Amino acid sequence: MHSYSVRANNVLSFAVSVWMVLCAMATASDFFHKADPVVSVKLAKVERFLRVGRNDEAHLAFEIDADLTSVFSWNTKQLFVWLAAEYSTPKHVKSSVSVWDRIVESKEDAHLVLPFVRNKYKLVDNGAGLRGNVVNLTMGWQIMPRVGVLRKDNVTFPAAFTLSEEYPEPPQPQQRRTGVYAHPR
Repeated sequence: MHSYSVRANNVLSFAVSVWMVLCAMATASDFFHKADPVVSVKLAKVERFLRVGRNDEAHLAFEIDADLTSVFSWNTKQLFVWLAAEYSTPKHVKSSVSVWDRIVESKEDAHLVLPFVRNKYKLVDNGAGLRGNVVNLTMGWQIMPRVGVLRKDNVTFPAAFTLSEEYPEPPQPQQRRTGVYAHPR
C-alpha cells in the first residue's frame, strides 16, 4: 500500500496538471476571438501651446468615440486604453508621447463617448520640435485576460493635426481695479 503522503502527492499533481491544461485551452480560445472595434479620435482644441524653458509644451483636448465592446471576451478582465501623440523631429525619427489613458473594467463601460476630454499628461518635447510639426494620434489598448498572455492593438490617425509655427501671444494680465472696497469684519 502507498502512504497517505504519496496519495496526496498524486492527487495534487493530477489537479495541477488538469488546471494547466484548462488554462492553456482558455488562452488558446482567445486567439479565435475576432474583435472589430470602431474608433474615432479628433483634436477638439489646442488649449495652450507655449515654450517652457527649453521645451515645447502643448495642452490639448480631444473628441473620442471608441466602441471597444467587441474586444471583450469571456476571458477579458480589463482593458488599458491609451492615446498617444506621435511626431518626428530632426533629432528623433519617431517620438511617441502618451497624453491620455483609462482602464475599462467591463464590457458595459467599453463604449467611450467623450466629446471633450483634456489630455491627462502634457505633450512635451525636449527642444522646439513641436512647432509646425504634424502630429499623428494613436489610440491603443492592451487586453488583460483572466488567464493567458497580454495582447495589444491600436489604430493610428495619420496627420491628425499640425501645431502652429509660432507660439500664441500670452494673455495679458488683468488690470487691478482701483477703488474703495469694504472689508468684511
